[in-house]
Amino acid sequence: MFDAADGTAFTHEQGARARKLFAAVVLAALDDAIADNKKYGNGPEQIARWARSRDGREVLSCAGIDPNERVVAGLMEFVGKGVRTSVALSREESERRHAAAAAEAEAA
Repeated sequence: MFDAADGTAFTHEQGARARKLFAAVVLAALDDAIADNKKYGNGPEQIARWARSRDGREVLSCAGIDPNERVVAGLMEFVGKGVRTSVALSREESERRHAAAAAEAEAA
């Protein structure tokens, strides 16, 4: 009934869904760290500890993210900015950042 191409397509689709699921876990961990940062002031340290842990490395790998120190530094910087992931990924925030960068480039 199914040929090899259908099986490969199904497997690829399942893998993509799994990566999206693990990416959602990473976004939730970032939101939790941002909340900790606002409440206790230790958000960047929390996300770094999670990302360096065995579970964190496994989740990052399953999400398609290489769990290296550069990624950990980027996660810490993101948490330090304090912008929730839902806001940071929105179109309005993206447009605001591009407008600010363009204004900064004109001023320089």
